[in-house]
Amino acid sequence: MAQNKTVETSASVADYVKTLADKQQRDDSLAIIEMMRSASGFEPKMWGPAIIGFGTYHYSYESGREGDMPILAFAPRKGDLVFYFDLNKSNREDLLPKLGKHKTSKYCIYVKKLSDIDSPVLNKMIKASLRNSEEKQRLGIKDVSHNSSTRKH
Repeated sequence: MAQNKTVETSASVADYVKTLADKQQRDDSLAIIEMMRSASGFEPKMWGPAIIGFGTYHYSYESGREGDMPILAFAPRKGDLVFYFDLNKSNREDLLPKLGKHKTSKYCIYVKKLSDIDSPVLNKMIKASLRNSEEKQRLGIKDVSHNSSTRKH
């Protein structure tokens, strides 16, 4: 089976943010890191070369594929900030229309800059994603079993 490309690394989040060419994206990334750290109690870690993640969960699928991923994550990409959240249908229908200027794919939310969106709504999305992940863990759903030892309260 193929190795997962997105794995936690020992790279410095602070050093990565310093490499971002766009000052607005650096400033926005620092603000997002603080929001996610504050809401989750997890310290940021680099996942692969460009994803900043918080906490970990282990997933396993019936196909046999399994691995670890961050519970919350975002990636400052060229031209966009990409958010990776575990939002259920109700969260998406309730919060996305209130977020502000954004695009979506099946799992990702794309924004150009933080000033384009409502930060309190983003914070609600972060908290909803955490709750959804914790609920899956509580229910014993196999694709989310948290490694809570990395969480700071």
